[in-house]
Amino acid sequence: MDKLVSFPTVSRDSNLPLVDWLQEYLQSHGIESHRKYNETGNKAALFAHVGPWEEGAIVLSGHTDVVPIDGQA
Repeated sequence: MDKLVSFPTVSRDSNLPLVDWLQEYLQSHGIESHRKYNETGNKAALFAHVGPWEEGAIVLSGHTDVVPIDGQA
């Protein structure tokens, strides 16, 4: 968890360093993942699947960015 929150992922910037690390982490545990890049290629969503494809499975979803706070008191 410490490593995950150490990446600078303000929404105006790229999230690729985090996605790179996470994809390598998942791969080291035998989990295949796939990227879906945005229009400019500077950000990506990461999709991974663990376990059987079956009805009633559980999906975990999250995001990799935070909103900038520049100029806020």
